[in-house]
Amino acid sequence: MSLDRGRHYLAIPGPSVMPDAVLQAMHRPAPNIYAGELIDMTHSLLPDLCRVARTEGQVAIYIGNGHAAWEAALANVVAPGDRVLVPATGRFGIGWGEMAEGLGATVDLMDHGKRTPMDMEKIEEALRADTEHRIKAVLAVHVDTATSIRNDIAALRRAMDAAGHPALLMADCIASLACDPFEMDAWGADVMVAGCQKGLMVPPGLAFVFFNDRAARVRADMPRVSRYWDWTPRANPEIYYQHFCGTAPTHHLYGLRTALDMLLDEGIEAVWDRHALFARAIHAACETWAADGPMELNVADPAFRSNAVTALRLGEDRATRLRNWTETNAGVTLGIGLGMAEPGDPAWHGFFRLGHMGHLNAGMVLGMLGSIEAGLDALDIPRGRGALDAATRALAEG
Repeated sequence: MSLDRGRHYLAIPGPSVMPDAVLQAMHRPAPNIYAGELIDMTHSLLPDLCRVARTEGQVAIYIGNGHAAWEAALANVVAPGDRVLVPATGRFGIGWGEMAEGLGATVDLMDHGKRTPMDMEKIEEALRADTEHRIKAVLAVHVDTATSIRNDIAALRRAMDAAGHPALLMADCIASLACDPFEMDAWGADVMVAGCQKGLMVPPGLAFVFFNDRAARVRADMPRVSRYWDWTPRANPEIYYQHFCGTAPTHHLYGLRTALDMLLDEGIEAVWDRHALFARAIHAACETWAADGPMELNVADPAFRSNAVTALRLGEDRATRLRNWTETNAGVTLGIGLGMAEPGDPAWHGFFRLGHMGHLNAGMVLGMLGSIEAGLDALDIPRGRGALDAATRALAEG
């Protein structure tokens, strides 16, 4: 007998669960794209996006995914032949470097592996060694969605300043915006990229590039920037259509307006606190399971674990079997283990991820954990006892 009736729970690290209010806001006829409410609503989005990012800078909106945000950010400040430093802590850091390489940049990859955060001393050393200041930007992923490592962006800025290096600090917050605390201005990020489908709770389709005055000056000195990727007219259009270099993503904008209203009504600090509490509960359960079984959190040090996604190891083919069981029998879809093994390597089946971002409550988190525990038992995968008790204690303690 299957128990997967009712609404399925997509517990993957994006797209996240979409609030009914967001979906209802999008379920409407197409608006006039030349005049009327759409124009006023779009103008209201920009300052509120910056409030979520904690910046006094500017933001450009693109029709695209996180990879589009990567390319858009790079296209505005990195020219062919420029050099960038990429301190990677997982697949997405490496991927951003590959995007830069595809645009003609020379990439200095500093691969920290899949289980440890950035080494700030090594980064500072590399920047000090660049006495000619050939490195134009440091590409840093705040939370790598594949490994669930959360990096200290403020510490990275301190390392760059200690080295006396003028490179731009560019941060990928695709997995972390509106989930993990991020302070663009206070932490010294010059450029930040994000997408709409995770903490912002909107169906995939919008990408965002935030930039400060320093980055804008670098953009002004670029020999050329593609008209489509150029953030200048998007952030400061003379005519409305320049916001999107053409037709606006109308229905996504309505959804985003509602999502931002929800986040700002709750308060961004409260949103961060809610995600942190759910993450503590999830990590407590996973640590308990791991005490007497093959499960292992990918990130050992809690200080470097994301509040939005948790990467886990089960070994052999256990993770794939568990994911299949929870989806088929409990209506809960867990995330695949992305970038943890080479393509074609059977070890891929030993990894999975939990997404806990966006529109979540305690019942959803506990339901996911209970489904995982039922799956572990049904598949005879050894586990420690008392995981759900540990999670509920974490929630009760706040």
